[in-house]
Amino acid sequence: MLLDTASLYFRAYFGVPDSVRAPDGTPVNAVRGLLDFIGRLVRDHRPDDLVACWDADWRPQWRVDLIPSYKAHRVAVRTGAGVPDEEETPDTLAPQVPVIAEVLDTLGIARVGVAGYEADDVIGTLTGRAAGPVDIVTGDRDLYQLVDDARRVRVLYPLKGVGTLQVTDEAWLREKYGVDGPGYVDLALLRGDPSDGLPGVPGIGEKTAAKLLDAFGDLAGIMAAVDDPAAGLTPSQRKRLDEARAYVAVAPKVVRVAGDVPLPDFDPALPAGPRDPAALDVLAARWGLGGALQRLLAVLHP
Repeated sequence: MLLDTASLYFRAYFGVPDSVRAPDGTPVNAVRGLLDFIGRLVRDHRPDDLVACWDADWRPQWRVDLIPSYKAHRVAVRTGAGVPDEEETPDTLAPQVPVIAEVLDTLGIARVGVAGYEADDVIGTLTGRAAGPVDIVTGDRDLYQLVDDARRVRVLYPLKGVGTLQVTDEAWLREKYGVDGPGYVDLALLRGDPSDGLPGVPGIGEKTAAKLLDAFGDLAGIMAAVDDPAAGLTPSQRKRLDEARAYVAVAPKVVRVAGDVPLPDFDPALPAGPRDPAALDVLAARWGLGGALQRLLAVLHP
């Protein structure tokens, strides 16, 4: 089981009231909510391995170099030259992220992030290496591209917390979008994604993109059709796609998750016990983790 950790702690933050606080009054709603999410996922799905995949770089420069608008609207306003871009994060969430990292590490839950890559890229690399079935837990549709029935890779998309999950397999993708996992990359880049700053091809929405992919097979087939006067494109479609050639040439590398991230050595197995019980007790008291931590420990170590 691979967790898109930031996706889940953002959901926890907005799903758990910020009245949930540590003894000193610091909000810990994202921390406690994420612990409950993980406990529920382990209880319901009983994975042998679980990895909390981490955004070591939420906006990699190599993606920005290809499409400068990539996530640009989510960069926090700041001053000072040479300061790395920081993601715009609610004021009471940002301080909780280091706490989440420390708690996961102290529990012994594998947490993997690699400089220069997003959590999606870590997930893509781990999925490619997996010998057995993989469940990817994320609220990010971009990871639909990894769905692969033959390799038993599916996405569990939270609809309400993590108790109600949309199980995304190839049949669901075909029913919803008319594409398979790899085809979702072409659909997404043609359609664009304002949340990621991807402009898409103007005038080519999701339904049109799906129809074009159905007619011409893939992005390469669509662009070949632009150069074929006999191909069944409308004049406006041909014009828009022709004008978008520069974007179409680089967008696949931006949208497609990396599969070759240089991962560190780590143990993905669910921990048999906390890595550091004494340190975990200190964290539990400091941050008032209370019932959420105890519920997770009860699931991890019944």
